[in-house]
Amino acid sequence: MIAKTYSPQDIEAKWYQYWLDNKLFKSTPDEREPYTIVIPPPNVTGVLHMGHMLNNTIQDVLIRKARMEGKNACWVPGTDHASIATEAKVVAMLAERGIKKQDLTRDEFLAYAWEWKEKYGGIILSQLAKLGASCDWDRTRFTMEPDLYQSVIDVFVDLYEKGLIYRGIRMVNWDPQGRTAVSDEEVITKEVQQKLVYVRYAIKGSTTDTGEPEYITIATVRPETIMADAAIAVNPNDERYTHLHGKTAIIPLINREVPIITDEYVAMDFGTGGLKVTPAHDPNDYSLGIKHNLPVLDILNDDGTLNEKAQILVGQDRFAARKAIIKLLDEAGHLVKTEDNKSNVGTSERTGAVIEPKLSLQWFLKMEQLAKPALDGVMDDTIQLVPPKFKNMYRAWMENVHDWCISRQLWWGQRIPAYYLQDGTVIVARSKHEALEKVQHEKLLFAMTEADLTQDDDVLDTWFSSWLWPISVFNGIEEPNNPDINYYYPTNDLVTAPEILFFWVARMIIAGYEYKGEAPFKNVYLTGIVRDKLGRKMSKSLGNSPDPLDLIDQYGADGVRTGMLFSSPAGNDLPFDEKLVEQGRNFSNKIWNAFRLVKSWTVSETADAGANALSVQWFDAKLNATLAEIEDLFSKFRISDALQAIYKLIWDDFCAQYLELIKPAYDTEAGAAQPIDQATFDATINFFERLMCLAHPFMPFITEEIWQDIRERNAGDSICVAPFPKAGTVDQQILVDFDTLFGIVSNIRNIRNTKQLSPKTELPLAIRTADKQRFSTLEPLIQKMANVSAITYTSEKAEGTAFLIKADEFFVNLAGEVDAEQEIANAQKELDYLTGFRESTLKKLSNEKFVANAKPELVERERQKLADADAKIQALNERLQSLTANS
Repeated sequence: MIAKTYSPQDIEAKWYQYWLDNKLFKSTPDEREPYTIVIPPPNVTGVLHMGHMLNNTIQDVLIRKARMEGKNACWVPGTDHASIATEAKVVAMLAERGIKKQDLTRDEFLAYAWEWKEKYGGIILSQLAKLGASCDWDRTRFTMEPDLYQSVIDVFVDLYEKGLIYRGIRMVNWDPQGRTAVSDEEVITKEVQQKLVYVRYAIKGSTTDTGEPEYITIATVRPETIMADAAIAVNPNDERYTHLHGKTAIIPLINREVPIITDEYVAMDFGTGGLKVTPAHDPNDYSLGIKHNLPVLDILNDDGTLNEKAQILVGQDRFAARKAIIKLLDEAGHLVKTEDNKSNVGTSERTGAVIEPKLSLQWFLKMEQLAKPALDGVMDDTIQLVPPKFKNMYRAWMENVHDWCISRQLWWGQRIPAYYLQDGTVIVARSKHEALEKVQHEKLLFAMTEADLTQDDDVLDTWFSSWLWPISVFNGIEEPNNPDINYYYPTNDLVTAPEILFFWVARMIIAGYEYKGEAPFKNVYLTGIVRDKLGRKMSKSLGNSPDPLDLIDQYGADGVRTGMLFSSPAGNDLPFDEKLVEQGRNFSNKIWNAFRLVKSWTVSETADAGANALSVQWFDAKLNATLAEIEDLFSKFRISDALQAIYKLIWDDFCAQYLELIKPAYDTEAGAAQPIDQATFDATINFFERLMCLAHPFMPFITEEIWQDIRERNAGDSICVAPFPKAGTVDQQILVDFDTLFGIVSNIRNIRNTKQLSPKTELPLAIRTADKQRFSTLEPLIQKMANVSAITYTSEKAEGTAFLIKADEFFVNLAGEVDAEQEIANAQKELDYLTGFRESTLKKLSNEKFVANAKPELVERERQKLADADAKIQALNERLQSLTANS
């Protein structure tokens, strides 16, 4: 007995457990063609959000379709340790317990970190299961598990030995809250309102014409860094300051002297045309400092407070010091004025703290040599970016690639395998034991022990582990020729977000070429950003993002999946509206109700098939034509369009048209539907089965439920591994004929609605056509669908309301039930419109430039419009004559 209403909550957990119990997502190498996807590993700190929902639904659609196509589908799940984000979570957890990180040893802290990971790290993967993600959960990986950890260490050592990793002092992005360097890609630029502070510096030994001390005024948004100034710079072409060249300025409040230098870098039209040069706290100033051989004075601690080198306001936070120094400058007579100023400020993606440019001793990876194969692989389409518009962005990044700062001042992560002797010698090795062996071999220091070696405190950038992901999940670094890596690599498709195209996708491509000699995947599908109705990116902080699990509870996983994909073309943002998910839920209900209807029919081997065979032929042709279209859409990664085609096929063509065509008449005496013939019923059940297989990648739960109920199945059978429907031959003529049929039915129904006639009122139909035979086969269907009492053929105009379908004219005799004057007015209104339309089309075709330059098919289309308008105008004129004569 099929339930009256579809209840996703009752079936989703049941079928997901069934799939797991029967190991339907399990993959091991065999003789089949592999199809592999590795999940973009979500952070262990994460919970399911709308972006994850979109991304993982697309991955699941691709993997389920491949599995049904007979490929060995392997979707590898896993999580990323997320150094900065996880360490911040652990620090917060410890704070709640009254514990400070600095009071713990490294090992004690890491014990707490693993405790946190074990408790919270798997949440997002369990949530993906609720979405229906068909991952091979036995293959779940974590970037800090032993094998993957060791892979990172081995790669570091290998690249170091190749001369591609070095240690040096460079200007980096410093997160004072996380107390670590972060990459350019982890810096989010925000426009903020700041004070532009005008500060005057005294010129040593210089007075004005009136004998007053001379000053130069500098405008800055960072007055708290004046104590780190190394020079004042002016443009050599700025005549206002020519007399100051070579002189010395005195920093206010601390009275330290700095030279006045000249450089064309200084913009004469910004502020006062003078620039304070602070090499330790600005990347551009740092470059100027190197050029002019200026000293570097760092006055900030790692946490963003002022240190002793600042001389004043020591220990104060940089922003508190900014307010304080403005007041001090004012009291000392060095503050000229302040102005409101909008500035772009970099903030840390992970902590939200304002980034501090900082000179720091870090580890770097040389990227120029490594990047070239990865650039070529995308430019020559070895790797396809979908959509291809992102190729230019990718090329711009890769052609201007900078060395990668790979060290982070954290404890949670893969610890840098560098060991130091007391004399500062650096030994890079896979372990302390190996480092000791190197020391003993290279330096002949045989008395030295491991206790004499100190390991680098830093860990590696999270991306330095995840760039190996397509290789390391198959242990391809540790065992370069193991069966898994040889079978599953390269993977097929990667689904991810454009914002990590450079610092994850590009780096994975680099690692693929470096360690496997080929690209790690064939296609990169770049999703858009899920936005709200106002166009804002959905986020917790804005409070504009629904909880995906709440949506699943309310609308079902199938409803959410289809709702997310109804309008999400690759590379374009998804304007999310909960009505989309409601539409997805309604689609599930439509399918359920259609199945209940078909299953409710009584089948008889003696029932008259009537015109049902023709309807079956039509839907078979329609299904095959749509299957060919869907396969083409999938090949172009137009996933959203493929879903729309499935939606239209099921909702419109199957439910609204086909089932209405074959639905048995209702027997009022018996109080039930008449029996349906066996052949039509069997064909309909087969259609339903193929439609469920077609929809399964998008709607896995309801399709499994119905597929299991369509016919008897063996234990362990599943739609998951049923064949994905393939397109057969298409009878194009029957598609054309049925388009005409539906056009006739639609026009007659519109006439009824316009004239406010009951659907039960039978109406006669006359057809003027040169192909009577074509319509004679459709007669039973026209009568059934449009409630037509009789169909006649005529060579002349006939009584009734007329409409045209191509060259054929149709007349519906309303038997005097309509207002003749209103009919004349309506016909005249339509005639006026068509006359105007004809004139505009004729004008376009009379334009020689248009005819000469437009595509031939476009010109032909306009000529066809003109011919159609002429035919309709002639018919309307005849109609008006007839109406006027009879009125």
